[in-house]
Amino acid sequence: MHIIQEEIGLPKIVPKVLGDNHVIFTIAPLPPGYGMTLGNALRRVLLSSLPGAAISGVKIKGVSHEYSTLKGVKDSVLDIILNLKQVELKKETKEKSTIKLKKSGPGDVFAKDFDCSSDVTVLNPDLYITSLDNKSASIEMELYVDKGVGYLPTQLQKNDEAGLIQVDANFSPLKRIRYDTEYTRVGQMTNLDKLTMELQTNGAITPEDALKFSANILKSYYGLFDMDEIPVESDFISDYNKIVAKASEEEASTPAQESYTPIEILGLSPRTLNSLINGGIGSIEQLVKCNEAKLSNLRGFGKKALNEVADALDGRDLTLSGDEDGSEPAE
Repeated sequence: MHIIQEEIGLPKIVPKVLGDNHVIFTIAPLPPGYGMTLGNALRRVLLSSLPGAAISGVKIKGVSHEYSTLKGVKDSVLDIILNLKQVELKKETKEKSTIKLKKSGPGDVFAKDFDCSSDVTVLNPDLYITSLDNKSASIEMELYVDKGVGYLPTQLQKNDEAGLIQVDANFSPLKRIRYDTEYTRVGQMTNLDKLTMELQTNGAITPEDALKFSANILKSYYGLFDMDEIPVESDFISDYNKIVAKASEEEASTPAQESYTPIEILGLSPRTLNSLINGGIGSIEQLVKCNEAKLSNLRGFGKKALNEVADALDGRDLTLSGDEDGSEPAE
């Protein structure tokens, strides 16, 4: 880490959930320029290398090529294939899997009608595939599902199985990625970076795991430049464990701050409230340290005000101090 992290502490990653598999991550504070450095690197890995699942081929009964039509089926085979490209899948294993569809009309055919193997899950079951016009209409298909990264066009697929229509496969589960940087400050340092990353996936992988995966990919490549793990100019590189230890030590040495609950929330009458505030008692914590004698010495504070305060404290299971000397209210 940058040497400046020893002064400003470790960056904190704060997630803000916007919806299902849609999160905004805020990472700060970072050294000047590191927002762009980290944001751009992570974005490029997220776009190119996230693993996902997609349909790579389909066999439709009675169809030999994508320009065919089926009797009683509303959409052409080409339109059906275009709809199949929009099916979002989650796959647990790397090996090729097969899912099937067998449907008779009339009615619409949706992605939820697929008969999936145990390692494949359809993430958008309400996706429209096609429609059957009458009772005699039917459609039967077998689909091949692969798991991979990036984009695989049909030209690069190696499968000459008879009757198989190959489909361009877009494996990326990423639906949205955006990052932005802005200035933030720590103490007198006003030129530090804050990185904001908005990340949305289709559910095949969570945004948190997607970010972790990308970080590990980058870490593996950067490690090529330091295979022997011998630090260079170690005086100018911060050690993560030292920063954590320093932060813990500073936290332990910092005295705990006394809580301060404004006295206004007791709902006292204006006369009683003003008398207490003018006497230097502005919080409930200060009030419970006082005894009856101390309060009676306040200007404009009589027996009626004393009873009012006692009742208000009793409603919160609190009492005045029993110390006859009383505690001096904080100035």
